[in-house]
Parts: sequence; structure tokens; C-alpha cells
Amino acid sequence: MNNPVNCYPRPYTQLEESLGYRFTNPSYLQKALTHSSYSNEQGDKHHHLLCNERLEFLGDSVLSLVVSRYLYSAYSDLAEGDLTRMRAELVCERALSSFADEIRLGDYLLLGVGEEKNRGRERKSILADAFEAVLAAIYLDAGNQGIARVTELLLPFIQREIANASHTGSRDYKTLLQQFVQQTEGDFLEYVTVGESGPDHQKTFTVEARLNSNVIGRGQGQSKRRAEQSAARQALELFGVQP
Repeated sequence: MNNPVNCYPRPYTQLEESLGYRFTNPSYLQKALTHSSYSNEQGDKHHHLLCNERLEFLGDSVLSLVVSRYLYSAYSDLAEGDLTRMRAELVCERALSSFADEIRLGDYLLLGVGEEKNRGRERKSILADAFEAVLAAIYLDAGNQGIARVTELLLPFIQREIANASHTGSRDYKTLLQQFVQQTEGDFLEYVTVGESGPDHQKTFTVEARLNSNVIGRGQGQSKRRAEQSAARQALELFGVQP
């Protein structure tokens, strides 16, 4: 049997500081950070009980409840369809993985050897699932205060995401740039993270948009996704394309 990496790159306390929550039972957090690829490699026949998949299942419902309740109260003039669309944008893989990026959740994951080699710490699906699992871990650990503590963690992320969508007019600059680039066959567009600054709980990322290795845009943001969007917008402006 392979012997996967069996320690966290960072101690629990740093993640707890980023979460603003100290666990009474750290085993909840450990399970939330354990990917199935790691538990599979332990050889236990009940490996499915040792990973974060069950917590992810619960966290999905907790997330939906907290977001739905917030939207219902904060946007009392919106119809059901509009509220549903807003919630879908806030609980999708893209949004959740960006929330996970902000607290550097990938740095704390336990992954199997293969997933580690395949850069699983950066995979949006893994990050989004782990974020939901962490929400469930807090919900269970906090007992009667579970929803309240999850709400304390989530609301700043949700409010910033809504504000950012309003500021950018919900435009996906990366998609617009990709569509523009595809007009020329053979061009290769990529986004490269070239810098990070600030404390772990409030990182600022710098990303370059590169076309055939040439820098065409540069952006910053509190998540890699936002920095990429900013770089894409600058690139569109360079090419004279109205975002």
C-alpha cells in the first residue's frame, strides 16, 4: 500500500483563525479536510466513513439554508425566481472554490498520492466540496449555535460576492476574452499567478493573462478568480474590446 502524506502543511490553529472559529472537537475538522483519495489509501474497509463526503452532503444543505435565509431577508422585493438565480450563483462550484481560496483551504487538505501529484489542492471541485464539509463540521461542533456560527463565517463571503457581481455587472471577462482569442486559430491563452501578499486570512493575489506567453493583462484580487477576471478585463481593454 502506498504511504500518503500524513501531515498537514499548516497547523489547525491557522485555519481556525481564518475561519474565526475554534473547534471543541477537532476530529470534525480533520474529517472535513480528508479527501476520499487519502482515506482510500488507508486500506480500511469503511474508508468512506473516514473522508469528508458525508460532511459535504450535510454542508450543502446548511449552506443552502444560510444563503436562502439571508437573501430572503436582505432582498424582500425580489421574486422567487430572482432569489433562486442569486442563490445558484452564490452556492456554485466557482463561488465556493473562490471562498476556499481566500482562506487557503487547499493548503490544509489530506490528499492521496495520486491526487497530490495531480495538483488536487488547486482543483475547484475538491476545494468547493471541502468548503461545504468545513461548514458542516462547524455546524455539528457548535451544537445549538451551529447555524449562527456558520452564518458568521459565510456572510462576509456572500456579501462580498454579491457586491463584486454588482460592481462588475456580473460580466465574465474571462469568457469574453476567450471568445475574442478564439477568433484566431492557434492562439493560447493562460492565467499565471505571479504574486501573493498579505496575511493568510487576507491574501491579495496578482495574476497575469498571457497570450502565447506574452503578458496582455495584469490584475489583483482577494482570490485567484477575481484576479484573473481583473487581468482579463485589462486585456480586453488592451485589444479595444468593450467589456
